[in-house]
Amino acid sequence: MLQLILLWLAWCGLHSLLITSPVRRWFEKKSGPWLGCYRLGYVLIALATLAPLLWYTRGLPQQPLGTPSFWLLSGQCVLFLYAAMMFIGGLRAYDLRSFLGIRQWRDFRAGRETSPASFRRSGILRFIRHPWYSGGIALLWSLPNLTDVSLVVRTILTGYLISGTLLEEGKLKADLGEAYLAYIRQVPMLFPWKLRL
Repeated sequence: MLQLILLWLAWCGLHSLLITSPVRRWFEKKSGPWLGCYRLGYVLIALATLAPLLWYTRGLPQQPLGTPSFWLLSGQCVLFLYAAMMFIGGLRAYDLRSFLGIRQWRDFRAGRETSPASFRRSGILRFIRHPWYSGGIALLWSLPNLTDVSLVVRTILTGYLISGTLLEEGKLKADLGEAYLAYIRQVPMLFPWKLRL
């Protein structure tokens, strides 16, 4: 179990390190193809390192943690629907091509500079600042078949998503300044409890 924990922590650490401001600034200084492929490379590295880790985790012997009750299954269904709403809302609010790095790569190939992402407060972003992080946490706990191994992995990934949210908050505060601070005062971070906005 210790090896599993260390592997997942290493993956979370690598994934977080590659998106930090110092790494991003290094790529910006390099410019050219370095900057053009930075985001796309980040996504590909994340997926390429995640796939063997999921394969390894799935192959471990696992002990089910009891038989799920009707109420637990019902709660998991609610969490799954909530996660779906967060992801769909996020897809409508974010530019998926920029998120995956496809737009940056195309701009580099065409000799254009990629314009910085604009600050948006429309759609689901009127109710929650980080719908994909929120949806990711909900999705983790909505999945069936809770075992000793999946409990450890879900707990680590939940901590990772919360940490990622806080790191993203720091980056957005630095990039957007007072406009984002005002947004923070009005819109919740991870759970849309101010639905009257």
